[in-house]
Amino acid sequence: MSDTPTSLDPQVLRYLEHVRVEKRLAARTLTLYTLDLEKLAQFAAGVNVPLLQLTSAHIRRFVAQMHSAGRSGRGIALILSGWRGFFTWAGRQGLIPHNPVQDVRAPKAPKPLPKALGVDDAVRLAEFDNTGADPWLEARDAAMVELLYGCGLRVGELAGLDAIPHADTQRLGRGWIDLQAGEAHVFGKGSKRRSVPVGSAATAALQAWLAIRATPFGGEGSARLDTALFVGQRGARLTAQAIWLRLRQRSQQAGLTTPVHPHMLRHSFASHLLQSSGDLRAVQELLGHANITTTQVYTRLDFQHLAKVYDAAHPRARKKPP
Repeated sequence: MSDTPTSLDPQVLRYLEHVRVEKRLAARTLTLYTLDLEKLAQFAAGVNVPLLQLTSAHIRRFVAQMHSAGRSGRGIALILSGWRGFFTWAGRQGLIPHNPVQDVRAPKAPKPLPKALGVDDAVRLAEFDNTGADPWLEARDAAMVELLYGCGLRVGELAGLDAIPHADTQRLGRGWIDLQAGEAHVFGKGSKRRSVPVGSAATAALQAWLAIRATPFGGEGSARLDTALFVGQRGARLTAQAIWLRLRQRSQQAGLTTPVHPHMLRHSFASHLLQSSGDLRAVQELLGHANITTTQVYTRLDFQHLAKVYDAAHPRARKKPP
């Protein structure tokens, strides 16, 4: 293994030869293992401890150093995995009594905040009118946007709506819209049903869509037309992927700089509602979250909004330049 640094501990060299020959690791993987073990050797030298005498306390100290230097939790986890493999092998060779990396875990990576549109962009998308488009497609897509943003539906819940409830709607795990009551009855995660209010803008968009939905197929009774609320040009229920593509295209046509996907509108619904009402429990119910801790991520979004307002407006928010 001529491409492996000979300055490494002889046992490390044996291990790298073992994984190269016995496990037949890819050259790239072997290179990463080598680099990570070189880093471990440097850490060990820094505390004047032989490599095979490192303890769990040493490993945790090394993890803290990497984390404070800006290494991500995911990156540290990959390094620990390589170190763990080396010490597991060393234990099987009788070189160490126990694996010092066995119970050491990488810092948890912070969960990324869901992306939400600003209020102005969300309203701009909802009010967008593509006058040059096919009126049938335009009415359908406008109604989809209004339901996604106005009701906070998941894309699967939107795709699963029927135009009119029928005998098999509930049995097949589908939802429906009750325009007279102003409610959307959806079938969400965990086979849980919930009802959410449908606002006036969404109601108007749905009425416009339903008025022409069956027109290309010869009317509601046509065998070509699915029972779905939202159908494609062949009459079949739109898939979640098709809805993603249509929304992305519509957001670009509306002039938004960020390509919009359905879950972004759900996040926008929750964030904007929470900013206006401050009622976390109500947002939880509307989103269909089983646990309020899932909904609490939107309080972080709300805080970000408040922080931006503070930074921009408060005279003591920023230090004066020298």
